[in-house]
Amino acid sequence: MAFKRKFTPKRKFCRFCADKNLPLDYKRPDILRDFVTERGKIIARRITGTCAKHQRRLTTEIKRSRQMALMHYTTVHSTDVKKKSI
Repeated sequence: MAFKRKFTPKRKFCRFCADKNLPLDYKRPDILRDFVTERGKIIARRITGTCAKHQRRLTTEIKRSRQMALMHYTTVHSTDVKKKSI
């Protein structure tokens, strides 16, 4: 009887640990948008693969960026999404 190999997913890694030159800063919303859904929710570290240390810092920087109006809180605040007219 042949045994089937179980599917092993690709190992996730922290982008910030792998590349020390990648800045984790609120002034770089282009990098931070990779860790936020289109609805504005911060993606969990088990999905993104970031380590605990960088996930905590990432959350802080996303919140700072939102406070400084560099990123949107939700899609309703975005100018890209038009409101549904009645």
